[in-house]
Amino acid sequence: MSSTRPSWDYILKFIIIGDASVGKSSLLVRLTEDRFLVDSDATIGIEFGSHIISLESGERLKLQVWDTAGSEQFRSITRSYYKGAAGCLLVYDVTSRDTFDHLPSWLHDVREQAEENATIALVGNMADRKADEHAVPKEEAERFAAENNLLFFETSAKTGENVVDVFTAAAIRPTNNHLPQP
Repeated sequence: MSSTRPSWDYILKFIIIGDASVGKSSLLVRLTEDRFLVDSDATIGIEFGSHIISLESGERLKLQVWDTAGSEQFRSITRSYYKGAAGCLLVYDVTSRDTFDHLPSWLHDVREQAEENATIALVGNMADRKADEHAVPKEEAERFAAENNLLFFETSAKTGENVVDVFTAAAIRPTNNHLPQP
């Protein structure tokens, strides 16, 4: 019986968290299927997908990505998925001030529940929207990210802007101790 080598070298668990309707499911679908989720129903519990990232070294990372429900009624259930996460996308909608204002609570949860050295990326989604629709200035989000040692990206699940980039950056961040160090 021959064993076949998997098509990846390392597996990393990622979670996507944030308020309802910030585009978490759309980011997952853009990453895993390279398409835009036009009419998205609210996530009930958890959705799952995976994506392979190839590094310049030739190594391949398989990201197992868990999209969590953002509504409060599911929060206690989704927290259990934080365990073992090597990476986290903390998502807000750039056109919704409330989703940004709720970030400290989400950040507290992930820091309390996920791996101690998990890489966390702050993601301002819906960046394709017109500038006058933006409720959160990019500079304010950058400041929040810097103060909390987070990566920062503005993304658009609709256009695909920075979606793969944010996952890749979080997966290979030098502080991510889930990968062998050079």
